[in-house]
Amino acid sequence: MIITSAKFSTSCPSVDKCPGGEPRHEYAFIGRSNVGKSSLINMLTGQKGLAMTSSTPGKTMLINYFLINDSWYIVDLPGYGYAKRSKTDRDRIDRMIKNYILGREQMTNLFVLIDVRHKPQHIDLEFMQWLGENGIPFSIVFTKLDKLSSLAVKKAIAAYCDVLRESWEELPPIFATSSEDGRGRVALLDYIEELNRLPL
Repeated sequence: MIITSAKFSTSCPSVDKCPGGEPRHEYAFIGRSNVGKSSLINMLTGQKGLAMTSSTPGKTMLINYFLINDSWYIVDLPGYGYAKRSKTDRDRIDRMIKNYILGREQMTNLFVLIDVRHKPQHIDLEFMQWLGENGIPFSIVFTKLDKLSSLAVKKAIAAYCDVLRESWEELPPIFATSSEDGRGRVALLDYIEELNRLPL
């Protein structure tokens, strides 16, 4: 897929404020804070400043929409598990995320981002388990490949998959990416192009 246009569309404080009108495919991106979500969105769209990156984790507090090729959306969801937020904020964001994931029919796929450098974290495994229990279509996207050697990346992903197989009979689609050197971009966009052919 070639991306010819990518522009910020809107920010929504709750799922009921999300875009109406003609339904479009939506591809939501989520992960723990500081996993490289904004950088990945910018890499996919080829626009460095599209999604705001920050050295401060937990910056995204809204559901952010980006219209791609005037035909489908990338949706930037708040990161989960950011301990420095107040309990009130954590609860509000948790509700926002779950209401979007469970209630937004246009969401064609949820991309769950995992920093390849880290061993499986309970919060990520628990979240994916919840997705599976609720029948949510999702894929795993390993980020920050450039931070490790090729061999270390292979070992890390294989070890992660071994942990997942302890509770999953079949693994979801898995992608490996680097926002620094563009690895994984073509594979991710090809997958989205394939899903765009499905009826909403």
